[in-house]
Amino acid sequence: MDFDIFLAPAADSWKVVKRAEELGFRRAWFYDTQLLNSELFASMAAAAMQTSKIRLATGVLIPSNRIAPVAASGLATLNALAPGRIDFGISTGFTARRTMGLRPVKLADMEEYVRVVRGLLAGQTLEWTFEGKRRKIRFLNPEVGAVNIKDPIPVHVSALGPRARRLTAKLGAGWIHATANVGHARAAIADMQVAWRDAGRDPAGLPATAAIAGCVLGDNEPSDSPRAKAHAGPTATIALHSLVEREEFGDLGRPIPPALAPLIEQYRRIYLEYEPSDARYLSNHRGHLMFLRPEEQAICTAELIRATTFTGPRAELREQIRELGRAGFDHVGLTVRHGYPEMLEEWAAVFEGV
Repeated sequence: MDFDIFLAPAADSWKVVKRAEELGFRRAWFYDTQLLNSELFASMAAAAMQTSKIRLATGVLIPSNRIAPVAASGLATLNALAPGRIDFGISTGFTARRTMGLRPVKLADMEEYVRVVRGLLAGQTLEWTFEGKRRKIRFLNPEVGAVNIKDPIPVHVSALGPRARRLTAKLGAGWIHATANVGHARAAIADMQVAWRDAGRDPAGLPATAAIAGCVLGDNEPSDSPRAKAHAGPTATIALHSLVEREEFGDLGRPIPPALAPLIEQYRRIYLEYEPSDARYLSNHRGHLMFLRPEEQAICTAELIRATTFTGPRAELREQIRELGRAGFDHVGLTVRHGYPEMLEEWAAVFEGV
């Protein structure tokens, strides 16, 4: 099993990525959340210049954030800086879209986007519809070395639902699954493996990445300690962020246990106080996956953290990671929380014994 990191990019994210490389992490996935973090390709380029082994991945790129030729150019440019170390992760968008008050991109549109980006990276001349017209496009002079389309750039799709997983299989892509616990992950990968086989794909040849978040607890440390809340809390609360906006923006697909349902209503009362009333999403997603806002502290309970993140003592977490491997995941990607680079060493000690 290989171990990756996921991070909210900043201009100096290369420092975290470089340390991850030194610790043996295999891949660094960079969020594409333009109104919360720094620009994806700029941060990845800095990391490319400061590392030599670790793979660098869009984790995950959102189609609406840039037109397909621009995405292909960005990936090919990174591939020139870090030849053969670039991965193209993509999804329909949650945070990046909701911070602008938008629902996810349609699966059909994402499929077309992947087709165009893949075709350009393969050096093809292909047809592309833009501004209402069908046009032919290609890289015009890759031979000058400004971009690298010789080394392959694998595709990975973050697919949380069954329809998205079947599209992943159709594309012959690797799969990313943001998961709350081992049971949640096991059910999803079983479905993904069926989808791959139904599409005539060999699951053994396609990477499955479990994206996790949590906190390695110290002796007798509670799951809602200030440190645990800082490390795990921003992921624990995303289900609440999603569920209070479900009617407007759709369901992220990260349920919480029925016993914790009262937290949804508790958070809804907070949400309804946000202003402006026609753009509550601006406050709802501030700090999303990065930090807890003051008003979230009370609803980020020990029970919510334990139910929705990988939080526990080192030995317990180590066994949970082994379970992910037994289920079929060959990559586990840890969310390294913004401002807490020490998580790298803490989790490296967990992964070392797997």
